[in-house]
Amino acid sequence: MTVNLDRGVAMSQALLVIDVQHGLFATEPPPADADRVIAAINDLTERARRDGVPVIYVQHERAGQMEPDSAAWQLDGRLQLADGDRRIRKTTPDSFLRTGLDEVLAFLGVQELVVCGYASEFCVDTTVRSAAAHGYAVILAADAHTTHDKAHASAAQIRQHHNATLPAITSFGPRIRALAAADIAFTEQVVFA
Repeated sequence: MTVNLDRGVAMSQALLVIDVQHGLFATEPPPADADRVIAAINDLTERARRDGVPVIYVQHERAGQMEPDSAAWQLDGRLQLADGDRRIRKTTPDSFLRTGLDEVLAFLGVQELVVCGYASEFCVDTTVRSAAAHGYAVILAADAHTTHDKAHASAAQIRQHHNATLPAITSFGPRIRALAAADIAFTEQVVFA
């Protein structure tokens, strides 16, 4: 295998944490199972870092509600962040659209994304589909994404629906799986110096 050291380290996985931000979680009521979801995310990020898997936080921006650098835009204070974590800003539900995420993943040699965060039916769903369309295999952390209850369905029903339907999509080519966070195994990464 030829490795271009100017491109960075060769890695096959990355963990993507979507929109776990103060303005989306410090609400009344909060997203369903918010504390448990954040605990599962923190467990995933700790294990990913231990195995050399990059952790990427995505932060949504929206004029009037999630202004960049505002208190609402900040990552939720319960998240356990580390110096080497990366950040991506987005303005649509798609973490790939006009963000540079695909370029960052290519630079890191990522082939598979583990996805968690907020909101199950919007940004998580759209990003999972977009990741598969960009050629990435996806593992959806089935109990580490959440949303708010809606008039038509509870947050638990929405999460269950996405855990069942996203893995059923095969037309993109890359495989989409939904696994409990505790069952997700990160592969130890080979780093070239």
